[in-house]
Amino acid sequence: MSSHFQQREGGGFFAIWLIRTIGLRLGRRVARVLLWPIALYFFLRRPAERLASRLYLARVLGRAPTNRDVFHHIHMFSATLLDRMFFLSRGERDFNVDVEGLQALDDCLDEGRGVLLLGSHQGSFESLRALGQRRPDVPLRVVLDKQKTPALTALLEALAPDVGAAVIDASRGGTSVALAMGEGAAEGGMVALLADRGHEKEASRVVSFLGTPAPFPAGPWLLASALKIPVVLCFGIYLGGNRYRLIFEHFSDGIDIPRANRAQALDALVARFASRIEHYCRLYPFNWFNFYDFWQETSTARVPTAPAPPPVQHADA
Repeated sequence: MSSHFQQREGGGFFAIWLIRTIGLRLGRRVARVLLWPIALYFFLRRPAERLASRLYLARVLGRAPTNRDVFHHIHMFSATLLDRMFFLSRGERDFNVDVEGLQALDDCLDEGRGVLLLGSHQGSFESLRALGQRRPDVPLRVVLDKQKTPALTALLEALAPDVGAAVIDASRGGTSVALAMGEGAAEGGMVALLADRGHEKEASRVVSFLGTPAPFPAGPWLLASALKIPVVLCFGIYLGGNRYRLIFEHFSDGIDIPRANRAQALDALVARFASRIEHYCRLYPFNWFNFYDFWQETSTARVPTAPAPPPVQHADA
């Protein structure tokens, strides 16, 4: 299987154009009905993503996933892709967003140094827009590689020009990104980025994830060390229907990576982060949307037959 660096964007131009057109013209209720044939189309036409889903689900479910499991996984992703449009254009008015750990975030914001929000490709990162009504006084800037996600960039610019203008373009290079993030933090605001998927040629650290070593990018932690501001983990879990659970967890008052044992310090940070992603993967197994060869297996990879540890059962999973 080709790496995700050569893989087509999971939410490509056609998918986002189609979902956006249906949603804007017919409304969310009708669009959600039409998601079923759309998800079926991608289930049938994207074999690489199907295999990636199977490999992940086998680990997190502890059994061989069925076609129904894989289709449900793709449909969940399609639903969050549709909801991006409504979060961007209408905020949280169409949704029931339950927020956990808001006090942990508020405590960090009250220090006035800004906050670095680190998330993963679980559920919907756009559910962070729900913070706009709870903390309208705090600006939010999101780090996004516009070259890697041109379809999402186009959606941002079309539906929420103000949000798009606040995006920090990760493709501009490390120094430029670090400066922009520092400016956002200096204003006492929140700077958010996803920390579970690296870019081509980016340094990574390999840690255990769902029982198998997997690479995670080192860049977010090096940026955190440079910023020296509180770090809060955030997860926008999709619960089905119009329900989301936005979870905040205090991670650090400030990351310090000493040069003397840089590799060990990075490994410890990444391992802690991976363990929290794994925790929520087991609680909400169909919310993790990395549809590529995450464990860097070969094109002949088969679904693991040895069961992974059993998932934690949850009523909303």
